[in-house]
Amino acid sequence: MTNLTTRADSRAVLRLALHPPVRERRFWVIQLMVVLIAGLHFFLDLHAPIEAGAFPSGLPVALLIVPVGYAALRYGLAGATCTALWAILLWLPDLTLAHDRGHVGGDVVDLTLVVIVAIVFGRRMDAERFTHERVEQTMAASLAIENRFHRLFETNHSPILVLDRSDVVTDANPAARTLFGGELIGVSVARLLDQEFTLEGLTGRVVSLPNGHDYRLDVVSLMNEEGDLSTQVILEDITEERSEGRRARRYAQLVVEAEEDQRRRLARELHDEPLQFFLLLARRLESLGEVHGVPAGVADGLKEAHHQTLDAAQRLRTLARELRPPTLDQLGLVAALSTLVADIEDEADPIAELKVNGSEIRLAPEIELGAFRIVQEAVRNSLRHAGANRLAVTITFNPDELAITVTDDGVGFALNSPGELDPEHLGLLGMHERARLLNGHLDVHSAPGRGATVRASFPLDPPPQN
Repeated sequence: MTNLTTRADSRAVLRLALHPPVRERRFWVIQLMVVLIAGLHFFLDLHAPIEAGAFPSGLPVALLIVPVGYAALRYGLAGATCTALWAILLWLPDLTLAHDRGHVGGDVVDLTLVVIVAIVFGRRMDAERFTHERVEQTMAASLAIENRFHRLFETNHSPILVLDRSDVVTDANPAARTLFGGELIGVSVARLLDQEFTLEGLTGRVVSLPNGHDYRLDVVSLMNEEGDLSTQVILEDITEERSEGRRARRYAQLVVEAEEDQRRRLARELHDEPLQFFLLLARRLESLGEVHGVPAGVADGLKEAHHQTLDAAQRLRTLARELRPPTLDQLGLVAALSTLVADIEDEADPIAELKVNGSEIRLAPEIELGAFRIVQEAVRNSLRHAGANRLAVTITFNPDELAITVTDDGVGFALNSPGELDPEHLGLLGMHERARLLNGHLDVHSAPGRGATVRASFPLDPPPQN
């Protein structure tokens, strides 16, 4: 950057040197001074005796430094070099005087020094002038940026508070003044937001203000021109966003409730009609097989049909229990999970176990149901896809939360974010949604060849009904 600037300055100096300020009256006054000095010097050298005189070397050539230096200060290299060349031109008659009356040697040396002074001073003045111009341009650009920032600050629809190191408001835009009303300068941000917190934990936090709107806070640290650190707190109105989120959450909750009602109705209908029908059919087939005189082949067929009917009834009973386990409503979560684990050991290959930590208590129905469905889905996924040899379900009753963990040693799978799950893993999305509806949190940890672990936790207070 420095080399480029130097080259640009050098080109500018050359352009100026080729264009002396011939239109300025003061420039010609300087040239007149040179003429007077050169004329007086020539006159003295012409009339002074050779042997001695008041001015044995004529009028000092060094006097030319005065007009040349002034031209350098005022006009830079262009004025200085032009004045120096003009002086050399005027000095030529003096240098041609006979008998060395013009003191050629001394004058040439002095004129050379004058030219050097003209070049050095002129170049220095031009460099300082260019530097000054760049500084002014930089300051102008900085002021323009500051003005644009100030206009953005003043016209921004989001309220903005500027805080000092003590978290006290030092400035506020019109939107903030309208929001909070009154005088804001000197008021602490904790008092304005009616909450105690540190700025480090402020970013992303959502606060509800007395105007009924919700705001997400964003914190930006800035260094001002004096080197003092200030902080900007930007309040983004997310009332509509949160309203949409609440509506979506309520809709999801209603969908889950409708699904559970449908499951409950189907379970009851399966138990009341088809299951009873199969049981009656099984008893009828058994009684027919015991009738005296029935051929042996027919008796064997009736016996086989009897077993198949009982197997179908058992399948219907299992399906009804999966749709809505009666144990969950009657005896609670632990009993329902115990039945679930026992069914795994009876019907599948993995060795399954249930571990309970803490003191078992009955929970809100929606928490027990949500926790059971998450464990049920995790177990179902493990049985269908993992090929696991061991399956462990752990339930922990903490004073303020319920934690459940389902772990298997199966083949595992590659994880995606909940929003990017493929159709094979939509059950995971449903598990995440059930945990979210209960204000809980769900984590899934898995990798190919390393099994899978599902952890979920729920606060023991039931979720608010929005």
